[in-house]
Amino acid sequence: MHKRESSVRFTGMVIRSRISILMFSMFSTFASLYVAGRLWQDAENRVYLAKELDRITGQGKSVVSVDDSWKIIECREQQKILSGLEMELAAARQEGFVSKLLSEINKVPKKRPFVVIGILTGFGRKNNRDAIRKAWMGTGTTLKKMEEQKGIIIRFVIGRSSNRGDSLDRSIDNENKLTNDIFVLDNHVEAPEELPNKTKLFFAQAAENWDADYYAKVNDDVYVNIDAFANTLAAHVNKPRLYIGCMKSGEVFSEQGKKWYEPDWWKFGDGKTYFRHASGEMFAISQALAKFISINNRSFLRTYAHDDVSVGSWFIGLDVKHVDEKKFCCSSWSTGALCSGV
Repeated sequence: MHKRESSVRFTGMVIRSRISILMFSMFSTFASLYVAGRLWQDAENRVYLAKELDRITGQGKSVVSVDDSWKIIECREQQKILSGLEMELAAARQEGFVSKLLSEINKVPKKRPFVVIGILTGFGRKNNRDAIRKAWMGTGTTLKKMEEQKGIIIRFVIGRSSNRGDSLDRSIDNENKLTNDIFVLDNHVEAPEELPNKTKLFFAQAAENWDADYYAKVNDDVYVNIDAFANTLAAHVNKPRLYIGCMKSGEVFSEQGKKWYEPDWWKFGDGKTYFRHASGEMFAISQALAKFISINNRSFLRTYAHDDVSVGSWFIGLDVKHVDEKKFCCSSWSTGALCSGV
């Protein structure tokens, strides 16, 4: 009996010993594989770094910095990940896993807008907006058809109240929920003296939001023959840097307190006359110029007292085609005019 118990204990010890040896062997194998893999990877990186060192020293550089070394290694790892993803994408395509949405986009490309028209408006001007909606802009499905069929996008443009979130802001937001035709400049505070900055911000953000051929600014007291306006722009599609409007000049007022006072009057010479620029009632610029404003609006484009003078100043030193189009003179419904001031 005693011998049998001893034999059982001995057998159990042997089994446990074999299991321990097996577990240790497996652990050693995994550890060896891991270390070997890391050594192989490090060796591969060292070979690559050596080649880079030869290349760089051959160009007259004497050393590879630590930062450069890490960048090289990181680049190699990113290349491996990218290669793996490309292989997975190729396999997915072969198996038919293709995005239905992407297929639909490829089948029906989105139509590019022809012109984006911003009607600059303000608080307390709802009657003007409603009059424009009824006269030439349209609402609802009419406005949508104009966008889809003619590529003409029209939006009222307004900033925010100095008391953010007050009744003025809420009234505009509520109006926009009903009409869906107001482009709100959230980073702009409405004020009469800020109109030049408002115009600049409109062109910048419009160029970022819509990939159109033209961008136009209109006042909210101007009525437009929209078809004639679009046809006039279409006649100039071969001019990539177009600035078109009712060109004018005018006196620079240097006396503070006057209605049209220009703080920078001294910059315009002894004659105190503005350079030629398009009237602020209505004018248009091509995409290249809108992109120029978008890129430089925060850093380099300064403004003067009036928005039309400010816009003209941005293009005075550029290779821009100035077109003096009398049809854009909105003082009255003269023969061939496409707009009228109210």
